[in-house]
Amino acid sequence: MKRKHIKVFGMVQGVGFRYYTQKIAQQYHIVGTVENVDNYVDIYAQGDEQSLTQFINAVTEGASPASHVEDFTTEEIEIEQSLKDFKTI
Repeated sequence: MKRKHIKVFGMVQGVGFRYYTQKIAQQYHIVGTVENVDNYVDIYAQGDEQSLTQFINAVTEGASPASHVEDFTTEEIEIEQSLKDFKTI
């Protein structure tokens, strides 16, 4: 089990990016959150290593058809045992 903090930059606000990110998280059994912050989207994602890698790849390739990811960062952070689902904030 791993947890990552992901920041996604580009055309990722106002294009359904959070909605599609949540759907992708459900597909890969990822728990955490996604929210718009300033000029990027902030994602906290937790799951098994393989699913988390697949989730990050799917999201950073452009979660929604109208989005365009220019850059992203990932940072491994401490696991949060209380997470049960994936929420859009």
